Parts: sequence; structure tokens; C-alpha cells
Amino acid sequence: MSIRIDTIQPRYAAALEQLQRDCFPTLGADELMREEHFLYHCRLFPEGNFVALVDHRVIGLGSGFLIDFDFGQAQHSFQEIIDGGYYTHHDPDGGWYYGADISVHPDFRRRGVGSLLYAARMEIVARQNRRGIVAGGLIPGYAEYKSTLTPQAYVDMVVAGKVYDRTLSFQLGRGFTVRGLLQDYIADEASDNWATLIVWENPEFKPS
Repeated sequence: MSIRIDTIQPRYAAALEQLQRDCFPTLGADELMREEHFLYHCRLFPEGNFVALVDHRVIGLGSGFLIDFDFGQAQHSFQEIIDGGYYTHHDPDGGWYYGADISVHPDFRRRGVGSLLYAARMEIVARQNRRGIVAGGLIPGYAEYKSTLTPQAYVDMVVAGKVYDRTLSFQLGRGFTVRGLLQDYIADEASDNWATLIVWENPEFKPS
């Protein structure tokens, strides 16, 4: 299987909407991005939004925008920061890449697609000399533990390597660190609406 990473193009928009539905069946309908959003991303920041392809089939997505993120006021919801999917907080001079979404079709998980999408993000951050990547990472494994553990206790166990979470553990393996928890981040039953604030710092960043 040959996986190719491309920047977002209008011809991918309809397939990307379907990918969202396939990847996130537990998300609320208002949380899913649609074709119109992806067409907007094509105009807004095409070099920072990526698709993964096998032949001509869209199997993955890595979307985001640039922002001057304020870690002193880090609490936010997914809808607040993505502005209904239109990424209007995008600042071409922003120091941080906000990773809004990485999606991999269930049929292609554990085949390196996510790693390629994260690498594409890190490459654009390094090439444009941004500070790094910040994102709200879901914790889908929490569904199994939420009757016995607080979100913080669950995240601590994942960070310590005592529990495997298919999203957070993967992100930690890519070099991200957890900076805190985001309450009521997104309407997702599996994560009980929680997310982690995760950060990857660009080791090649040079202050201007």
C-alpha cells in the first residue's frame, strides 16, 4: 500500500466530509466539518492542510491554522477556536500551528497514516519557523474508565504508560506533551467531552 500526502484541494472536499462521518461516529452533528468548510480551508491556508491518499481515495486528513496561542488563557472549546469549522482565527503571522483535526479512516488505522500527517504538520512548522503545534487531543479510551477515574487521573495513567489511549498515547509517541485539560471541549461521548491540551515545540525554532 502506497500512501501519499497532498495539500488540500477543492476536489477532495466531498470525500473529506464523508471521512469525518466515518471517523467520528460519536461526535455531535454540529461538531463535524462539511464540504463547505474544506473548500474554505483550500482558500485560507492550503499549505497547512493535508490529505492522505491511497491511489485516488482520501483516507486521512490533517487540518489546522496559525494562531498566537495564549497559554495563560488556554481554556477553550473546539467550536470557539475553529469558529464553526471556518478557522477564522487563522493569523498568517501566528507563532503556533493549531492542529484542529487529524482523521484516519478506520480501515487504514495502524498503517502509519497518522504518523505521516503529523510529520507533514511538523515539516510546515519547521519550514515556516513557527514555535510549534498546539491542539486539543481527545481521550477516547476514557469511556472505559470514567465511572472509576477522574479525567486527570486517567490522563496521568496514560502519560505514565499504565493505560493505552489510542489517541493520546499516539500523540505522546510523536513527541507531544500534555499541558492541561480542556473541559467541555467537544461533544464526544467517548471522551466525556474532555480533551487534553497538547503541545509539540519546534526544536529548530529561531526567534526573530
